[in-house]
Amino acid sequence: MSEQTPKTNFLLGFFVGMAILSTVAFFTLLIVVFNQPAQANLAVNPTIDTTQPAAEPTYVPVVGVKENEPFKGGKDAKVTIIEYTDFECPYCLKHHDTIKQIISTYGNKIKYVLRNFPLGFHPEAQKAAESFECALEQGKSFEMSDAMFQANEAGNMSVDKWKSLAKGFGLNTTEFNDCLDTGKYADKVAADAAEGGASGVTGTPATFVNGQLVSGALPFENFQQTIDALLK
Repeated sequence: MSEQTPKTNFLLGFFVGMAILSTVAFFTLLIVVFNQPAQANLAVNPTIDTTQPAAEPTYVPVVGVKENEPFKGGKDAKVTIIEYTDFECPYCLKHHDTIKQIISTYGNKIKYVLRNFPLGFHPEAQKAAESFECALEQGKSFEMSDAMFQANEAGNMSVDKWKSLAKGFGLNTTEFNDCLDTGKYADKVAADAAEGGASGVTGTPATFVNGQLVSGALPFENFQQTIDALLK
């Protein structure tokens, strides 16, 4: 092995030292950067005010019962119940039994209206909603809605099923099938859903009792307490 001269030793030590210093400086920089408070980034956009809470959404009152809109109960009842539903929704199926109990208990003391709010992740919901409207055209909307909830419970929901139901109700099947196949009431369904959304509906079932929103499939007793107070 050849001997190293003092000059060689000096250069070797110099480069090793520089490498060590560079490594230390690099990791020191990383520590400084990643330990900076997250709020420091806001300096880039000083218009962001983190001291104020997010604005609450503004909703409009639910649209009242429309002319020629089908209803159950009394025409001039003191209590109006407007429900937004999705016929494929399992919670709406459960809520349907509660609604039937409300109608049976209060009769003409309440006025019940059903509107469509099909959810996009339920593949059969849109055509079911249109079927409700097509059946309404021939005066059988509530018969259709009851039967569609039964189909929901049986796991048998499809356009063919709705056409079969229409035939069973004695509807003019040519008119009903054409109504459903052409999407005659698709825009009306969308409009009803948009109105519901503007009034605070975000899911189904959503029930308005004299304009007050009740979200979810709550037990009959919850509605009974509210309705009884309004009837006093």
